[in-house]
Amino acid sequence: MRYYAHSKEHAREEEWQLLCDHLKNTATLANQFAEKFRAGPFGYALGLLHDLGKYSEEFQRRLRGCMIRVDHSTAGAQKAVDLFGRAVGRLLAYPVAGHHAGLPDYGSLADPDSLSKRLTKVVPPLDGSEEILEAIPSNLSLPIRPNASNPGFSLQLFIRFLYSCLVDADFLDTESFLNADQARIREREYRNLPELLAALNLHLEAIAQQALPTPVNRLRGQILDACRQKAQELPGFFTLTVPTGGGKTLSSLAFALEHAVLHNMDRVIYVIPFTSIIEQNADVFRRAVGEDCVLEHHSNYHFSMVSEEEAEEDRFYRLLLSTENWDAPIVVTTNVQFFESLFSSSSSRCRKLHNIANSVVILDEAQMLPTPYLRPCMLSLVELVRNYHVSVVLCTATQPALNGLVPDEMLVKEMMPDPVHLYEALRRVEIQSIGTVSDEELAREILQHNQVLCIVNTRTHAQKLYQLIKTAPGAFHLSARMYPAHRSAKLDKIRAALNQGRQCRVISTQLIEAGVDVDFPVVYRSISGIDSVAQAAGRCNREGKLAKGHVYVFKPEKHGLPRGWFNRTAAIAEMVMRDQEDPLSLEAVNQYFTLLFDVEGERLDKKGIVNAFEDGAKQLAFPFSTIANEFQLIENDMVSIIIPGDEECKTLLEEARWRGPSRQLSRRLQRYTISIYRAEYAELIQSRALESIAEQYLVLREPSFYNDEIGFTIPQFSLDADLIF
Repeated sequence: MRYYAHSKEHAREEEWQLLCDHLKNTATLANQFAEKFRAGPFGYALGLLHDLGKYSEEFQRRLRGCMIRVDHSTAGAQKAVDLFGRAVGRLLAYPVAGHHAGLPDYGSLADPDSLSKRLTKVVPPLDGSEEILEAIPSNLSLPIRPNASNPGFSLQLFIRFLYSCLVDADFLDTESFLNADQARIREREYRNLPELLAALNLHLEAIAQQALPTPVNRLRGQILDACRQKAQELPGFFTLTVPTGGGKTLSSLAFALEHAVLHNMDRVIYVIPFTSIIEQNADVFRRAVGEDCVLEHHSNYHFSMVSEEEAEEDRFYRLLLSTENWDAPIVVTTNVQFFESLFSSSSSRCRKLHNIANSVVILDEAQMLPTPYLRPCMLSLVELVRNYHVSVVLCTATQPALNGLVPDEMLVKEMMPDPVHLYEALRRVEIQSIGTVSDEELAREILQHNQVLCIVNTRTHAQKLYQLIKTAPGAFHLSARMYPAHRSAKLDKIRAALNQGRQCRVISTQLIEAGVDVDFPVVYRSISGIDSVAQAAGRCNREGKLAKGHVYVFKPEKHGLPRGWFNRTAAIAEMVMRDQEDPLSLEAVNQYFTLLFDVEGERLDKKGIVNAFEDGAKQLAFPFSTIANEFQLIENDMVSIIIPGDEECKTLLEEARWRGPSRQLSRRLQRYTISIYRAEYAELIQSRALESIAEQYLVLREPSFYNDEIGFTIPQFSLDADLIF
């Protein structure tokens, strides 16, 4: 009897894919992927085992049209335990059992979806599988070195990486059979890293030739040289401590590409905390190395919306396919995408993980790593360095204290030879604490300056202050409640006013600290964490035109005080500012993060994720599905809506009405999209203020809910959670 893995519509049965071919092809690919972390034989075994259950009469009947449900993954999981025993067998059983439905919890016999229950399930006999079983390698030995303090964490991550190898190999071989045209597009090779490095070096040389011989530019050149020199070091854990304005974006890319080329690494992954600046950084990289090798991947990408017509016409379709498995040479993504994938259980999100191995991972603005998940995030980075040939770079002006978060035996190497001297050389501001200030007093102070930026903690506070100054010349308000195109237009006006010496008084939420390139002589900052104060200072005297810019830190009225975790960071910042003459010095920053992490204590892993993996480590009983649901970096359930703010947006929406959704349309409509809370969404639905276009785009159709000065607002609507953005 011939056993098949996949049928094909309108094809004769003899043209279907033979099961033995699919298993061997998948095994070969999975072996290739897993070899990057010395686990090739594990990958090969998984490829042969994963669809073993298709050697059953029931599954073959299903392929021939019988409408029955067949569990084809449990048999391979059981066979893994039979062949390799409980320890190694269970390492293989998780990926095999979950290669479609997702990594399961080990769970209990009471849960029918648990691995525990499935390993006891009665499965059909596997007639015809002898050839495959004979090809499965024997005597598999663990290729990783588990963390002595957290062996469970090491083993669960190893299982995830094996799972990634399997599901990507399975997808790719299936695609090659069912969608050969798409498979051929995927086979197009990217330019290699040496070519990209050469392009970057030419780009950097052109920048250097055009740059004025200012002290700041000379320092930027020294920073670049230091990064290039450090690229010669062996792979490991690095920090790059460079003040704002030091050119660390391109310098860190230069390190990453040189380091990757020298050590035969596969790619560079740049991880950014904010979706608001990911496009900005990706564009910097595209200008440096070319458009067709930089994958920008975050929540606004929707692979499923690519039409067949676009696939034929879009020369960047190869990049879009890479959102599935990150096989592009440069990946620019977000903290959310990167870390949630590392703790996910779904095949679609885990598929990319094996391509993190043998790469350089740069975490930009590393101080923004999510504190409630800091311990599991840092343990993941440590594991990547220890067992997956990854170099990790924490890149920031305010380097978090790593005491206790990185093992003592793992050397953390700073790229800058003298960060203290560098800070002093690039120091362009004086910080002054001015105590408690009322809104009226603050407004009067702001109006005394021709050019001034005031950054506050809440949208409510920003709106109240703006109301007090809005009649004065050059008054602006900024928040994430403005759609990106609107914010960009406002920022263009702000920059023009600054460059022309006109009056410019800006009230903003923390949004403006997220990599926005503006240069004010005076900045006011509502009390917050030292890292936020440093970001605010980065908007002051940015180009060093003044001897010193002035940053005033104040304590606002009650409605402007930070809440929850932000209140704790502000309180610690006040302590540091009382102790330190310069609260942005490296000594002060270290003191701030040391105190913060000490105060947070157990809250550095608020969901108990690390302990959850250690509790079942000896039995290899891991709660994969449960942890995936718990690990949510952004826990507020937000809804994206489109603001039809100008004629271009309205034209795009009209195109969507008759063409339907597409990647290009969605990409262009991002500039008109904001995120709102579920409670606000419910209010808009009740008010009939939303319209659905092409069953994809939610569009605000009530103009009174959007204001040109402050953005989206629902009159008389109260929301307890008032985010800083």
